[in-house]
Amino acid sequence: MKIPFSTFNRMHDEVKEELEIAFNKVLDKGWFIQGQECELFEREFAEFCEAKHCVGCGNGLDALYLILKALDIKQGDEVIIPSNTFIATALAVSYVGATPVFVEPELWSYNLNSDLIEEKITDRTKAIIAVHLYGQAAKMDCICSIARKHNLKVIEDCAQAHGAEYKGQKIGTFGDAAGFSFYPGKNLGALGDGGAVICNDKELADKVRALSNYGSAEKYNHIYQGTNSRLDEIQAAFLRVKLKNLDKWNEDRRKTADRYLDGIKNRKIILPKVSADCRHVWHIFAIRSEMRDELEKYLNEKEIGTTKHYPIPLHLQKAYSDLGFTEGDFPIAEKISSTQLSLPMYYGMQNDEIEYVIETINRF
Repeated sequence: MKIPFSTFNRMHDEVKEELEIAFNKVLDKGWFIQGQECELFEREFAEFCEAKHCVGCGNGLDALYLILKALDIKQGDEVIIPSNTFIATALAVSYVGATPVFVEPELWSYNLNSDLIEEKITDRTKAIIAVHLYGQAAKMDCICSIARKHNLKVIEDCAQAHGAEYKGQKIGTFGDAAGFSFYPGKNLGALGDGGAVICNDKELADKVRALSNYGSAEKYNHIYQGTNSRLDEIQAAFLRVKLKNLDKWNEDRRKTADRYLDGIKNRKIILPKVSADCRHVWHIFAIRSEMRDELEKYLNEKEIGTTKHYPIPLHLQKAYSDLGFTEGDFPIAEKISSTQLSLPMYYGMQNDEIEYVIETINRF
C-alpha cells in the first residue's frame, strides 16, 4: 500500500465544484486585487479566529514582517523567537533589521519554553514571537505575562495552527497581532501563496494594511515606505470556500492523530504529547526516534511518505552564521532536528491507510 506524506485530492474533491464556481466568479468580474472576495474573506476569517480585524497579505512570512514593521521594530532591536521553528520566523525579524534571539523549546511540546525567556531579555529586546508549532498552541498565558512585565510586544506565528485553541481561546488573539500562512499545505491552504494578519487594534490593522499596499491608505498618497503584499481575489475566493470546511477537516486530523497515539507501540518511537490546555489541529504529526534515519528509510521502502521538520536548526543554518553560534549552543533544538520525523497526516486518511502506517511502524 502506498501512503503519501500528504495529499490535497480528498479535500479538494469535496469542494471542487465550489472552487470552480469561485474561480469563474472572480474571472467574470474582472477584478483581481483588493476586491470584494478579499474583503469578505478578511471578515469571515476574523470571525473564525474571534478577532476584530484581519488583513490579507501575500504569504505568512510577509504577515510577520508587516506586523514587526507596524510595531516599529527596527535595526538595533532584538526579538525573541524559538530555536526550533521554520526559518520564516527568523527572516521576518531580519527583514526589519532586528536581531533574532533564540530561546530553546520544551522537548515534549516542541514549543517555546517560557521558563527560559527572561534570561534572554536585554534592554534591546522589543518583542517575543510565539510559534504554535505543528498545530499545538504555545503557553500564551505565561508568555504574555512575561511580556507585560518587561513591556514587550507579543506576536503569534500561527502559520501551522489555523483553528487551534489554548485554554478555550483561539490562537492569534492573545498577543498584539498574529500572522497566518495559507501556503497550500496548511490546514487552511490556498491554491498558491497567501497570508493574513489578525489583531484587535484597528490602528495597528490600518497600518499593516497601508504597509502592505506600498505604504498607502489612499491611492498615490504614501505615508509609509511600504511594500506590495496583498492577498489576491482568486486566492481569497478559494479560501472562503475552504474556510467553511476547516473545522470538519481539523476534526478529521484529530481522529487520525488519536489513532496514531493509541496504536503506535514501539519503544524506539517517542510520540508527540498534547497539553491538556490545548486543542491541537495536527498540521504535523511529529514523532522522534534516536534511529530516525533508519526509520525514515524503512518507512519509505514500505511506500509510506515522511519528511523532516526541520533537519538543520536555525542557529546552524549558513544564513545565520553571522550570529556566531556553533553546534552544542542549542542542544534541545539540535536534538529535535536530529530525531524528528513527520508521519502522513492529511484530511481523508482511510482506516486501512492509518492501520498500515501503525502496523508498519510497530514492526520496525
